Amino acid sequence: MDEEIDGIAGTGARLSIGAFARRVGLAPSALRFYDDCGVLRPAHVDGVTGYRYYEPGQEARAGVVRRLREAGLPLVDALVVLDGGREAARAVLEDHARRSRDMAAAAQAAVEDILCDLPGASGTRPGTGTRARVGGAEFASAVRQVAPAAAGAGVGEELRELGCVLLELDGQEVRLVATDRFRLAVRVLRAEAGGGGPRQVLVDAAEMRDIAAWALWLPEVTMEIDGPGAWVRSGDRVRAVPVVDGAFPDYRMVLDGLPPARHRIIAGRGELREVLTGRCGSPAVALHTEERRLVATAPGTERTTLRAICTGPALRIAFDPDVLLAALDAGVGPDVLLEISSPTQPVVVRSADQGSFTTLVMPVRETTRSYSAV
Repeated sequence: MDEEIDGIAGTGARLSIGAFARRVGLAPSALRFYDDCGVLRPAHVDGVTGYRYYEPGQEARAGVVRRLREAGLPLVDALVVLDGGREAARAVLEDHARRSRDMAAAAQAAVEDILCDLPGASGTRPGTGTRARVGGAEFASAVRQVAPAAAGAGVGEELRELGCVLLELDGQEVRLVATDRFRLAVRVLRAEAGGGGPRQVLVDAAEMRDIAAWALWLPEVTMEIDGPGAWVRSGDRVRAVPVVDGAFPDYRMVLDGLPPARHRIIAGRGELREVLTGRCGSPAVALHTEERRLVATAPGTERTTLRAICTGPALRIAFDPDVLLAALDAGVGPDVLLEISSPTQPVVVRSADQGSFTTLVMPVRETTRSYSAV
């Protein structure tokens, strides 16, 4: 047995195992175990009595050991954090954090499933439907990109679904979709964890923005759809999501039915945005492609030439500048890619820096604001 008396003769600044244990918040038995495992060796072991002694300089390492064990980190991984390089330690800790979150989510889902099966349970409480967990800021960013594509407040009751954002879950992905029939925006988020079959609900765009503002400062949020109900939760905070009845347009059919692109335009997003901003209010802005140039014209304004990479045959296509500008504002990165099948078909607007976000914009006739519906 180790000496449990503080400051015995001849130890100087050394601490007995009992004194050191009290200082660092570990049991003496744990210190003996960590010595045997090579995680935390004593500074000195008396050759006669076998008593272990520690020095104040070892308190920092002991504190890290205690915190790692409180986090449930295996000793093999704890040694990497203690003695490995910074990057190796970071990789071990991040991997353990992911595993811990997944295990906690699975345990919570299992408990809530059992609660739902208890006599008298409603069967429609959070934790029993299709679930998907994503980062709070990532979800808020997706709403910021997609919600502006929904129809404004003037949409009639018979087209109420156009003022909504479609929320789709399948356990592996979260999809947010909105359209006013002139523009279609789709953002796909990869779920960190989830489960359940495909489900979807409609949420008013303004309500979705409120939820996004709530989620923005949370490290992660779990979305759930179960029957007619939907929830968003983070930890023990649960927020019910008001659901709108209605049939959302079949956006998958629109995307799948797009003809192959015959023309591609890559231009600076900021430069093209500046051109459109100066022509807002015009009936249309026409874009004419040349090999390395994009020429923009609009009634009552001077033509503007932009540097661009244009592939395919020469093309002239027109857009409502307000609609195309909104699509550019929703994107990220310095470049924008326009994929065009013909001057009368929906145009795919993409960002080289974010393949998970897609916008479709309808072209217009140069002389009118006549659209083909998405």
